[in-house]
Amino acid sequence: MTRNTSKKIKLLALTGLFMAMTYVLTAFLHVPTIKGYVHVGDAVIFLGAAVLPTPYAVVAASFGAALSDALSGYWIWVPATLVIKGLTALFFTSKKDRIICTQNLIALVPALIICVVGYGVYSGLVIFNSLAGGFADALANTMQTLTSGVLYIIAGLAFDKMKLKNRI
Repeated sequence: MTRNTSKKIKLLALTGLFMAMTYVLTAFLHVPTIKGYVHVGDAVIFLGAAVLPTPYAVVAASFGAALSDALSGYWIWVPATLVIKGLTALFFTSKKDRIICTQNLIALVPALIICVVGYGVYSGLVIFNSLAGGFADALANTMQTLTSGVLYIIAGLAFDKMKLKNRI
């Protein structure tokens, strides 16, 4: 097996792992809201995006979260989740030696905006036929992203202390 093939297999395995962890934290650790639920699965999305190269991070984020929506009975959210979580992963970088770096901390801001605005517009247009109704869960979506951001920072700092990224 060539070195390049071995690296691709490792990346595919890590992508599957981050996808599965996103699914589990989203599907099983959530609290129902007006339109759906809030969860801490975004913390894994942020971690995956800070560890995996961008295309792999986008796949793990999009499909892990969308799978949770689908298997939890929230099919209506799958199209939005595929796009929103994939876009979220784009702002993080895996090119630094550390998970917690300036770019990844700054990436939490667009992650918050994309989540709140993305789900607000989607639900306003697709579900409520009213942008005002679409943003009824804006506070819940904000809390979801902020909580996930805090968990991401805590886990990222711990992983950085263990130099985990250098071992991948």
